[in-house]
Formats: sequence, C-alpha cells, structure tokens
Amino acid sequence: MTTIRNIVLVHGGFVDGSGWQGVYDELTRDGFRVHVVQNPTLSLEDDVAVTRRALDALDGPAVLVGHSYGGVVISEAGTHPNAAALAYIAAFAPDKGESVNTLIADPPPGAPVPPILPPVEGFLFLDRDKFHGSFAADLPDRAAAFMADSQVPWGVDALGGTVTEPAWRHKPAWYLVATEDRMIPPPAQRAMAERSGATVVEVIGSHAVYVSQPAAVADLIRQAAA
Repeated sequence: MTTIRNIVLVHGGFVDGSGWQGVYDELTRDGFRVHVVQNPTLSLEDDVAVTRRALDALDGPAVLVGHSYGGVVISEAGTHPNAAALAYIAAFAPDKGESVNTLIADPPPGAPVPPILPPVEGFLFLDRDKFHGSFAADLPDRAAAFMADSQVPWGVDALGGTVTEPAWRHKPAWYLVATEDRMIPPPAQRAMAERSGATVVEVIGSHAVYVSQPAAVADLIRQAAA
C-alpha cells in the first residue's frame, strides 16, 4: 500500500486553523502536503462546503482530520472521493441525524460543563476567564490567554447542523482521546470512537491537545496515512 501524502486539517469551534501549526510542522517535515481549512463556523453546511473545496483541489487521496466540532465537519465532508481516511482529534463523531446539540444534550453525571456564554446575535463564545481551565489547561498561561482573546464566534446554526451520512461508516477512522478534556468528556469520546470502529489512541492532554502535543497528534495522522 502507498502512504497517503495529503493531509487536510479541519479546526473546531471558537478557534481557527492557526492552532494546527505544530502538527503542520511535524507532518511537513516528513514530506506530507498539509492543507489547513479555515472554516467560518457559521453553519455546518457552509463548513462542509469549504472543506470539500479543499478536497476538490487535491491531486490524490488525503487523510481528513478534524478537531472538536471539526469532527462533525469531516463526518459529513468525508464522503468526498479524495478523503481516504478519517482522523478525529478529541472530536465529535456524529451518526446520521446527529449534531453537536444532540451529542451534548445529555452529559454524563459529574462531567465538566463547558463555560459557553449565552448566544449574542446568533454567536457563541467561551467565558474568557474560564477558557484556560476548560479548553487549554495544559498550555502556558500566555498561550491560553491568546487563544481566549482571539476566539472565533461560533454560530449557533453550526451546532444544530445534522450529519446526513457519516463518512466513518464507509472510510477507516482513527481517534485520539484527550484524557483530561473538559470540553468533550473522555467517556463520550471513547463511546463515539468505539461506535465508529476507529483505531484509538489515548493521550494525556486537554481539549487543546492538538496545540499542546502536536507530535502525538501527528503520530496518529501518520498511522492513518499508512
């Protein structure tokens, strides 16, 4: 089998694609061609279209990678013929008819509650003062503060967007569980990974594991590419 050389990275809510820089550096050093999608996170339909355009532009198969809400995007966009494998990084992996809203509707008892502020004009933000502890607990103070202060508004329509046919039912999947995640509970991550039939790796890290541990994330993507 030939190793896949294209990687497409899809970010989640509240952040943009720049958080992938460490993973990008790891993979490009190995000769991979890495594409970073900049989703507007206004609606799932729009983000899927943006991701599909990135896949359209490739010269061959790719590993499609999603962090957090990006997992919803790749579950819908991953039916694209250029998506050969899927990699979920502390991500939602919804089934048909599911959305972020349905997946977070019934949290496990005692699970941390993400400090999402009430919507303003259809957009969500995380409480700036609680961002570090909830989203990026394993990052230095200044790095977490920068992420908190550069948040991307997350459209409520994106959370309500439902998956029509999950790509993981048709493509091989890998899943990195962040064991110290306070945004998506690790038990929920494990359940979604098991349901999708994914090859699972667990890493001690926060929800921002793709920023704090890029080498571990890149290792999982390399497995998917092989």
